[in-house]
Amino acid sequence: MTALGYALVAGIANVAGGLLITTASPRGIASQRLLLGFGAGFMLSVALLAMLPHALEQQASAAAWVVVGYLLVHVTQHVLTPHFHFGEETHPEAMIDRWVGTAALLGLLLHTFFDGVAIASAFDVGTTLGVLVFLAVFVHKVPEGVTVASIMLVSGNSERHALLAVLLLGASTLCGVLLTAWVEPLARHGLALSAGVTLYVAASNLIPEVQKEQDWVSGFAVFLGVTTYAIAQVLLAEFII
Repeated sequence: MTALGYALVAGIANVAGGLLITTASPRGIASQRLLLGFGAGFMLSVALLAMLPHALEQQASAAAWVVVGYLLVHVTQHVLTPHFHFGEETHPEAMIDRWVGTAALLGLLLHTFFDGVAIASAFDVGTTLGVLVFLAVFVHKVPEGVTVASIMLVSGNSERHALLAVLLLGASTLCGVLLTAWVEPLARHGLALSAGVTLYVAASNLIPEVQKEQDWVSGFAVFLGVTTYAIAQVLLAEFII
């Protein structure tokens, strides 16, 4: 139930990202670029310094399952999906028809499902890891909502369909938590799989978007994310038994 509550908060952040696009807030659209950099640094730290070590403690084959999780997201976002990148979609020429938006949504649904798996698997290990993973999920949820909503709109879908898409992303995260408790293979390999998913989102989705920016602020945000992870880990270890 604790993991489910955290997943619900993360899902609400998806909706917030969708609202940034459908309400066309310039300030909101600008701030999500900083979230991309911050989220990249925080998620990279959580995946490599927290999730992976715990997964390797649980099973010797964890590294192989990390690769499986990484490749699952690659297939759904960049093999089966014709056009995808994190952040606001600004390439209408790449949007052939509405199917492009639907394909991007399907790709992100697997990703958000494993967000829920990650939260549930981490809380199974302990509260400290659970909160760290939740924070890693939370900081990229707004850019995630921005991504799917903007792709849906640019590919010719309505604002209603765009908001429905971000609601589905939030629901998928909740499903990930619930199925981790009920499906034994997810409970056994979920932390390693979601570590691969988290690593992909940080290193292959978010970092390339940060590198496209021509200002130092976005790059600095990555280091701020890493520093925040280190501070959060110390504080959680101090105050959570």
